[in-house]
Amino acid sequence: MDPVAFEIFGIAVRWYGILIASGMIIGALLAIKRSREIGFDEEELINMLIFAIPMAIIGARVYYVIFKWDYYQGNFMEMINIRLGGLAIHGGIIASVLTAIIYCKIRNINFWQLADITAPSIILGQAIGRWGNYVNKEAHGGPTDLPWAIEVNGVNVHPTFLYESIWNIIVFIFLIWYRKNKKQANGEVFLLYLALYSLGRLFIEGLRTDSLMWGQFRVAQLISVSLIIFSGILFFIKRKRDV
Repeated sequence: MDPVAFEIFGIAVRWYGILIASGMIIGALLAIKRSREIGFDEEELINMLIFAIPMAIIGARVYYVIFKWDYYQGNFMEMINIRLGGLAIHGGIIASVLTAIIYCKIRNINFWQLADITAPSIILGQAIGRWGNYVNKEAHGGPTDLPWAIEVNGVNVHPTFLYESIWNIIVFIFLIWYRKNKKQANGEVFLLYLALYSLGRLFIEGLRTDSLMWGQFRVAQLISVSLIIFSGILFFIKRKRDV
């Protein structure tokens, strides 16, 4: 598939950017719909997203560059060129969460309520955005003979972007169901998002050939284990205290 969707005045518009942007827009619309349903201030949500979305992109890129420093060192233009990929979702999550916390603190808003509103939107946006990896022929696994393998550079490999996209959709459906059918404390939906996404990523990352590394360890797996433990402990603390 041609990674360039179309050109405007000689500037190539790539599918990667279109898919990432589509995921963000659809996620934002879903969060706005939810805010209306529960009577949360829609303008506050939109204002927070105006800050959080750009910070998520910056955070995702900075995180990626940090763990690829040997490649990017001394080449600033390559550092800021995200058109060919190179956005790490964990960096985006960290940056957007910190932005939301600061915004909520300044505006005296319950962060956990806001986090619950946006959690399904985040995972749905991730499911859509992962297809940008397919177009760029990145975020795939090693060789396999499985019938659903994709061909990259003449080799059949695991479509790990597909595995993660499917897992994210499953998590999205579960979060919507949980939010609708279970009594919950503020923050539970968001914490379940962190734990369940991380659980899937922990196993899928082991199949990838382009993992960001810290010594002998895959960074995404270390972060995933940390988030599973953190969110699991906090989930049960909040449930015991608030429900």
